[in-house]
Amino acid sequence: QVQLVESGGGLVQPGGSLRLSCAASGGTFSSFVMSWYRQAPGKQRDVVATITNPGSTNYADSVKGRFTISRDNTKNTVYLQMNGLKPEDTAVYYCKAYSPYFDRAYWGQGTQVTVSS
Repeated sequence: QVQLVESGGGLVQPGGSLRLSCAASGGTFSSFVMSWYRQAPGKQRDVVATITNPGSTNYADSVKGRFTISRDNTKNTVYLQMNGLKPEDTAVYYCKAYSPYFDRAYWGQGTQVTVSS
């Protein structure tokens, strides 16, 4: 069973930075396509960034140039570096691991990011 644990969320002022981490256990981490999603109150869950292995990345237009997704296969961890944070980035951020081999997705429990002065 694959388990994902996010960390690094919190309260930050506009223009500030945070780095989210998602540690995976179980499964073969290097085979997963890893993504970060976010869900604001009353809104749907949307993809923020995705990284394959060996490291092709894609970003939502709203975060391009501000957020960077990366992965460390030796630590079974994916990161989301968030710079230039805006109030509209406030949401619960979720980590997702997708196994193309088994066509199955796994989700973390989420971590709250609040951008406010």
